[in-house]
Amino acid sequence: MPTTLPPQREPNQSSRDPGSDRTSHERPTLGCVAEENLLGEFVRARRELVTPEQAGIPVTGVRRVPGLRREEVAMLAGISADYYLRLEQGRDRNPSVQVLESLARVLRLDDAATEHLLRLAATKPLRRTPMPELRSSTAKLLASLALPAFVETRYMDVLAANRLATAMSPRLVPGTNRLRDMFLDPAEQDLYPDWETDSVSAVAGFRKSVGAETHDPRYAEIVGELCLASPRFSSIWARHDVIVCAAAPMRVAHPQVGDLVLNRERLGVEGSPGQALVIFHPDPGTDSAEKLTLLGTTVAAR
Repeated sequence: MPTTLPPQREPNQSSRDPGSDRTSHERPTLGCVAEENLLGEFVRARRELVTPEQAGIPVTGVRRVPGLRREEVAMLAGISADYYLRLEQGRDRNPSVQVLESLARVLRLDDAATEHLLRLAATKPLRRTPMPELRSSTAKLLASLALPAFVETRYMDVLAANRLATAMSPRLVPGTNRLRDMFLDPAEQDLYPDWETDSVSAVAGFRKSVGAETHDPRYAEIVGELCLASPRFSSIWARHDVIVCAAAPMRVAHPQVGDLVLNRERLGVEGSPGQALVIFHPDPGTDSAEKLTLLGTTVAAR
């Protein structure tokens, strides 16, 4: 199944978020960080996104629930309705791999979402973790790259960025959070012509990066603030979408050199769990490659 997610836009909703002084008619989902029942919440959200037609179930009369009914999921997965109810309510948190794979098939999960489902079932609660430190070797590599690059944590906190990355996006500096800026900073939003699609992908990528490691206070700070300040974030978050962000192209409307089309690579930093090196690069010989070279020349001349 494809991992590209469509933009989620409610009727009469502005294309930008209210957290950045735009108008929106989406209602925030308060308390969306209270996710003790991670596995159950995930399968419930994904169940509501699968239509009876997709599952091959005949529709007769009016259905009062979005997506599939619990008993329909149970039947298609080959488990009892009572057992599925216990899974969804968090009363049984130790399903077998076979059950999880059956649920993934019924819920039409792609590889990334299936991996996320398995991790939710296998991972035990974590404790507070200290803010990761950037290794000197990683910092040297970052400075040597002739492409926009930065290092972030699993919670999308920026640990370091090279000069070209900051020239591309002024908010790419240590101490900022990319997800927060995506939804609450108007200037950052204006950099992305495809903001609606990019914001959906950012949330899904964040959920994939975090996985089941939601017991760190930093997670609660980010998600809690965004759920309260950004109705659009809250609406997207409730879908429980999961994607892998690596190699995803994006457009950047740079105020100096114009539109850039860049590929994005997200690489884990060996020996630094939770850290990732993110590199943007254009296709060789393209207009974007020329513009990025021009931006690099401007940065070098400063």
